[in-house]
Parts: sequence; C-alpha cells; structure tokens
Amino acid sequence: MLGTSMRKSAVVMLVLVFLTATCMAVAPALSSGGLVENSWESKAPMSQARKSLGAAVVNGKIYAIGGSTWSGEGSAFTGGAVGTNEEYDPATDTWAPKMPMPTHRQGFAIASYGGKIYCIGGFASSGGATAVNEVYDPIMDTWETKASMPTARAALKANVMEGKIYLMGGYTPDNSAFGYSISNLVEVYDPATDTWTTKDPMPTAAANYVSAVVDKKLFIIGGESSVPRSNLNQIYDLNADSWSIGAPSPSGIRYGACAAGATIGVNAPKRIYVLGEASSLWEGEPTNSVRVYNPDSDSWTFGTDVPTKRQGFGVAVVNDMIYAIGGYTSTYRDVYDWVHGRPQITKYATNDQYTPFGYGTTPPIIDVASPVNQTYNASSVSLNFSLNKPVAWMGYSLDGQNNVTIAGNVTMDGLSNGLHNVTVYARDELGNTGVSETITFSVEAHFPTALVAASTASAALIGVGLLVYFKKRKHQTK
Repeated sequence: MLGTSMRKSAVVMLVLVFLTATCMAVAPALSSGGLVENSWESKAPMSQARKSLGAAVVNGKIYAIGGSTWSGEGSAFTGGAVGTNEEYDPATDTWAPKMPMPTHRQGFAIASYGGKIYCIGGFASSGGATAVNEVYDPIMDTWETKASMPTARAALKANVMEGKIYLMGGYTPDNSAFGYSISNLVEVYDPATDTWTTKDPMPTAAANYVSAVVDKKLFIIGGESSVPRSNLNQIYDLNADSWSIGAPSPSGIRYGACAAGATIGVNAPKRIYVLGEASSLWEGEPTNSVRVYNPDSDSWTFGTDVPTKRQGFGVAVVNDMIYAIGGYTSTYRDVYDWVHGRPQITKYATNDQYTPFGYGTTPPIIDVASPVNQTYNASSVSLNFSLNKPVAWMGYSLDGQNNVTIAGNVTMDGLSNGLHNVTVYARDELGNTGVSETITFSVEAHFPTALVAASTASAALIGVGLLVYFKKRKHQTK
C-alpha cells in the first residue's frame, strides 16, 4: 500500500493534471499581439494624400501606387493623376518611396503575381481611358511595359486565378454624352506569355464594382450597371467556367466609393470584406461601411465601421490583416454647389488597419500529397504534405499510435505488410491545431530476387541437413 505522503503526492499530481487539461480545453485561442477581432487601428499614413489609387502586396509589404491628388472646392481645383509609388512595411509601420509608375493614372486595375505588380488600364492624366500595362518589380525597383490590354478601360479590377489575370467590365470610351459606356468585357492576361485572350462576357455589365477571389471563384459585387440598386453579386467559377448569382450586398456599391479584400483562411476564416461609404439612396438600405460576405453560406453581416469614412481608397490584405489606404471625401457647401457640381474635395493619406472576425483562431490547413490510397511494394513510404502557413510544431500518427514529431516531409521506414493509416498534425504559434484527413494505404513488400534465392538455398540446405540427421538417429536406434 502507498504511504500517506505518497498518496498525498499522487492526489496533488492528479489535481494538477486535471487543472492543466481543463485550462487547455477552455482557454480561448491567443490573439496575435493582443489584437481584437472586428476592430480598427490607425497606422502610419502615406507621405502623399491620394484617391483612386491602387494597392497590392508582395512579400508581406504593401505598395500604394498612382491615384489622383485632385482637390479643392468650387471651381478652384488643383492636382491630377500621379505615378507615386510608396512601400509600406506592416512589421515596422513605416513607409518608403519607390520608383514611380511611368504612366500617371487613377482608377486602374492592379494585381500582384509572381513577385511583381501589374497596373493595367485606368484614367490617364489626360482624363481618357488607357489600355497600358506596366509591371513593377519590387526587388529591382524597376518598371517594364508589357502588352497592352486589348480594350482601353477604367474603373475596373484585376484578379489572379491559376496564374492568369482577369479583367472584367469597367468603363470603355464611346461617343455618348457621358463619353463612356459600362462594359461586360472579360479579357485575360497571361504573364508567362505576355498575351491576352477574350472570354465570354459577364452576365451583367459593371464598372466601379468591388471584387475578390476565394477558392477559384471570382466575386464581382455591385458597381454601376443596369441593376438599379447596384448590389448584384456575380460569381465566376473558374473550374466550371460558368457564372452564377450570389446573395446581393445589403447596400449598394456605387461610384468607386468602396473597395474589397478577402481573407483566405491563413489567420482568419474565409470572408470577403467590402469596405467603404454606403450612401442610403434606397429606403431601408443600411449605411454600414463594413459589409462581410461568407461565400460558404452565401450570407452577409456587418463589421465595425471604418473610422475615417471616405471613398476611393485602396485595400490590401497581408496575412489576412486588412488595410484601407488613402481616399477622399466629397461635400457640398450648399444647394447651388450641388446643382452645379462644385464639391469640396478632401484627400486622405490615412492608413487604417482592420482585424477581421475570428483572427488568430484559424488552424493550419494540411494537404497530404503522399501516401495515397494504394498499395506500395516497399517497406518505406514517403510522407509528403504542404501547409498554408508557418507552424510551430508538426507531427504524424501512424496506425493510431502516439504522434511522432517531425520538421517536414519524412520517410516512414520499416512498415510491415498489410493495411496502414496515417494522420498529420500541425500547430501554429497561436496554439491552433490543424488535422489532415486520415490516409489509408497498404504495403506489400517483396524481397529482392537474390535474397529470395539465397533464402531458398539456405532452406534447402537446412532441409538436407535435417534429413541426414534424422536418418542417422534412426540408424543408431535400430
């Protein structure tokens, strides 16, 4: 029997184990740097206030490019399209000037791919739409001109899917009183070949919309179009090469007032965040400046309003953290100015950081490439997998046994013949654990021919030896 002191120690140990397990079970996931979900924080502003600019991300840094410095009131306006290029580092909250974009413009499409930034179309300094395609290399800090877009357009977006850049809709020049018409064109640029192709048009033409890509689906939301409320949600499925209609935005998206960014499941659940001033032009339409779309449930909700309500700003997403940069407000002093189109324009260099819903609670996603559900003719099988973000720990469990800690892809040696299963685990720095699907496979290892022959010969010799032995025993007992 245990002594009194030993029993007390055992009880204390059991209590400690229980408390530790309880804390692990109920403690909320840590937030990165104490950040609070669905909240805003002001960051260092750009050096130059601009509107209708482009924002893109390469290697964790944001590049705020182009836009317009046009400002003033009444009939006294100054400024125009610029090529300014500023680099923002979220890690240090600092900005640095970079090589300006050669063609000064605003309202252009921008996308990053392969470590470079593509700036396509837009309104040039002259005010007319352009088809120019200029590419910025952040490492070399240089610009290069590529094949122009087939159709000059402005007030459109660029989205990357499967290595190609999709440009849809926008304004195209025409001979109307307005000077432009709303387009339904879909033109696709291939950076690898520097060529363009044209695909089937959008179901409904749109310009000044917002867009984002989630899981090979491109969402075109709102914009000026034939839909009166400007809240249409058009969805292009790349795999099916087809269009569908999603739940409409709860409020209209018009006049370039909004921008959007998507969280992709790295540090926050997959959502599309539509940011920007919502003017209540329709009865019952909410004026919230943050609308959140869930592609999985095809539903909308609202987030905390942008602290500085403005329009014409750029949006960038870095590791699922969202930044709203620049923009402007347009106000009228009186009815006369409103009737005669004499607004007071105020530009912003503001940089607001938004922490999305569920930030810091998303576990790693593990994609196992090997093994697969098949039979392997060897006792060693490779375990190869990929992760969607950096992690603090990785391991695997073979046939339900204890986890084996690993540093990356490994080879599972010494597997016996028969059925096996393996599951991979990964834990990020915030304590979120991801689990792969369990892969079932079998092993049917064959010995080398020489080894089999040698084994057969050995067995034959042993058999002969035993036969001689038993014959001798039999002879001796007679």
